[in-house]
Amino acid sequence: MTAARSPFDRFIAWSPALLLGALAALTWWLDAQIQPPTPRLDGASRHDPDLFVEDFRAVTFDADGRIRQSLAGRRAEHFPDDNTIAFTAPSVALTTPGEPTVTLTADAGTLSGDRERITFYGNVRAQRAAAPGGAKGTAAGPVTLTTELLRVTPKTGRAETDRAVTIEEPRGIIRGVGMDLDNQARTVKLRSQVRGTMNPDRAPQ
Repeated sequence: MTAARSPFDRFIAWSPALLLGALAALTWWLDAQIQPPTPRLDGASRHDPDLFVEDFRAVTFDADGRIRQSLAGRRAEHFPDDNTIAFTAPSVALTTPGEPTVTLTADAGTLSGDRERITFYGNVRAQRAAAPGGAKGTAAGPVTLTTELLRVTPKTGRAETDRAVTIEEPRGIIRGVGMDLDNQARTVKLRSQVRGTMNPDRAPQ
């Protein structure tokens, strides 16, 4: 066993970290889009929504008028008992000038009451678009991560799931069960049942 990292190792370490890097700004932005009213001190403790929005789309622009973030969904509900926000069919797009767009869709999502964690569940699909020009040292094609549940903690740059995960990009595909992703360290660990295929000819030069 050598100390040099194989293309397979680099593929595992590099691909999903690019996705979480863009998701790291998501918590505070979601909170800014749907601000719940001040909770009433009326003794209510049932988990019932006190505010909802249907068929919504919220967009944030930069100083030059370009779209930077967008959030759309079928429905969003605020629950005063725990201050959470639940989303139905959320669709998120994050754009940084000069970098590929990152999109994330799911059947549903929940923003925690302390705004520390976002949980997406049901057909979760996060994709980083193809890099324009295919910069040297990077994969030019899209990177896609699919799973049934993804917990994102933007403040610490971490994401995790205990469900099956599939990571695809032009060089190959990797599957596993359970994942721990640390964007600050730019590492990802698939917990078990790791398997996959690669085409070495498509690895970055």
